[in-house]
Amino acid sequence: MNASQFERHLRGDAPAPVYLLAGSEPLLVLEAGDRLRRRAREWGYAEREVFDAESGFDWNDLVAAFSAMSLFSQRRLLELRLPTGRPGKEGAQVIADYSAQPPPDTLLLVTAGQWSNKHEGAWSKAVDKAGIALVLWPLKPHEMPEWIRDRLAKRGLAAEPAAARLLMERVEGNLLAAAQEIDKLVLLLGAAAKGDVIDAARMQELVADSARYDVFGLTEAALGGDVPRVQRMLAGLRAEGEQIPPMLAWVSSQLELLARLASVKAAGGNLGAAMSAARLWQARESLFRRALERAGAAHWELLLAWLARVDRMSKGREHGDAWREFERLLVAVAQPRAHAALTG
Repeated sequence: MNASQFERHLRGDAPAPVYLLAGSEPLLVLEAGDRLRRRAREWGYAEREVFDAESGFDWNDLVAAFSAMSLFSQRRLLELRLPTGRPGKEGAQVIADYSAQPPPDTLLLVTAGQWSNKHEGAWSKAVDKAGIALVLWPLKPHEMPEWIRDRLAKRGLAAEPAAARLLMERVEGNLLAAAQEIDKLVLLLGAAAKGDVIDAARMQELVADSARYDVFGLTEAALGGDVPRVQRMLAGLRAEGEQIPPMLAWVSSQLELLARLASVKAAGGNLGAAMSAARLWQARESLFRRALERAGAAHWELLLAWLARVDRMSKGREHGDAWREFERLLVAVAQPRAHAALTG
């Protein structure tokens, strides 16, 4: 099923017993899941239970939920989150068994944060046969301007193709940033702009430069493993006259959180619960999970000590080039394997 067919299905009178929403673009998967959850409530599935299939997850908990009665005799939505898109042998069997004989008054939503053709297996084919499988592939560069125009239209605004391309360039192709900028446009223009078409000049006046280099975007680029973007953004910050010390508090907080989550993961704890306690929303959860796959707690603790050295250098309390060391540190966040080469 493609996205258009999925939207038509949601306008129908009854749900499928099981859904798989998969893709590596967090915003697309998150919003498709939100639309399904809202429709499920309208279909009468008022009770919701969420399961995070982390390392050490007990699949018997999900099996027990399938057979459990609702506390309030209502239809139930059970949501299974697969951060890596791979349920493993035991999980694959559980999902396939459910799909073969779905229990009454129960709807299963499986979301996968990573997906490629290699993720497909007997379990996903069982979901596709019994219910609906929707893979949301990342947008290609030529598709994004149309996505922006469609999103604006749904909010009551219109834009020329050149204006949509300008917005895409300003957010560096980041869907989440584009969605945030569109929300801002709606707030800025409101009902007064309905019927008007935003041209490129007007868009340039209205839209904040979301591609502007800031420490939040810099950290996200590092967590996402994008070394060229880290280096480009850091050069931009330096050119704009930004100082290192004000940036270090945020970077330090993210490294501390990484070290803490890595310790939970190493101890076999519930990583999903730890992320929820840290109030990480789903898009940032994906970034942190990717970073945690690249290195363990010892690496992040080492970077915290390194950050303290950068702080001292930036304040003239230790000899060295603070900007160069800061860049090396962020590259080590993005690519731990490059650590030795860049610090040698």
